Amino acid sequence: MKPPACPRAFGPPLGRARLKQVAEDFQVEEILGFTPSGEGEHVFLWVEKRGRNTEDVAAELARFAGVPRRQVSYAGLKDRHALTWQWFCVHLPGRREWPWHDFRGDGFAVLRWARNRRRLRKGALQGNRFRLRLRDFDGDRAALEARLQQIAGRGMPNYFGPQRFGHAGGNLAKAAAMLQGEKVRSRHHRGLYLSAARAAIFNQVLALRVEAGCWERALPGDLLMFDDGGTFFRAGGIDAEIETRVARLALHPTGPLWGEGEGAAGEAGAWERRAVSLWPELAAALAREAGMQRRPLRVWVKALHWGWEEPAALRLSFTLPAGSYATGLVHELIETGEETP
Repeated sequence: MKPPACPRAFGPPLGRARLKQVAEDFQVEEILGFTPSGEGEHVFLWVEKRGRNTEDVAAELARFAGVPRRQVSYAGLKDRHALTWQWFCVHLPGRREWPWHDFRGDGFAVLRWARNRRRLRKGALQGNRFRLRLRDFDGDRAALEARLQQIAGRGMPNYFGPQRFGHAGGNLAKAAAMLQGEKVRSRHHRGLYLSAARAAIFNQVLALRVEAGCWERALPGDLLMFDDGGTFFRAGGIDAEIETRVARLALHPTGPLWGEGEGAAGEAGAWERRAVSLWPELAAALAREAGMQRRPLRVWVKALHWGWEEPAALRLSFTLPAGSYATGLVHELIETGEETP
């Protein structure tokens, strides 16, 4: 079972380059959006890691602190093949201080820490700041810079990246088996597989609308989300005010994270029904397992800057909201020989 293809919104790739030749070529820094209070049962740790995945570091952190794995949390998974800075949280009720400066190992170290009254939950981020280096670019520099200008002004498709589907899409196949009754004991893996299934249907909706040229327009029946991601509303008819706010990136059309509940209506709903018709068994099983949620079809790439290093290396820096993928930007620009977006 393969994830749906992700057609490009801005035209064919404008060249080739190499990504992630070394960890420093793909840097990610979490933006928490609030400051830990300095007191409480939960310890927030700012961890630098290189060449390690988030779940492995969380397990080592639990062993170091002498607590069950369930007492360690993080806001989001970060790429193994990267240099990343992210927050972890350890629940230590009744404990005093701990020698956190000693928590270091192969590819990771604690840089600072602070207490907080509440646990760090998944998705509890304002966003992520990215710094990428694309090496050995072979293509049209002027055309690539023009496309970057377009994306800065219009946003880009908010596809789930290949990381969501696992190696060669394996998480999607495991999701299908799980939803048909195969037992998965690990809560972590069950969550990964469920997310992969919902991502497949979302990407299918977005792919259909990209191919039709309506991924960045509000359609009758769309559920439109404010750019801060907090709330959304149903658009019956599309008036000039809505069109203006969508054009200014203040509102975004959304797609379904499939589950039980009501989706889009009207013309927008027709695209969702068409996508679901391509994944009928997955959609039916998801409706029994989860509630319907929404995700923007478009993401605003904020603070987008670029420059060139010799020989032929493109530097990119930008921020994205939590849950959006930097590889989606690369996908709209070039080919890398890797799975994108």
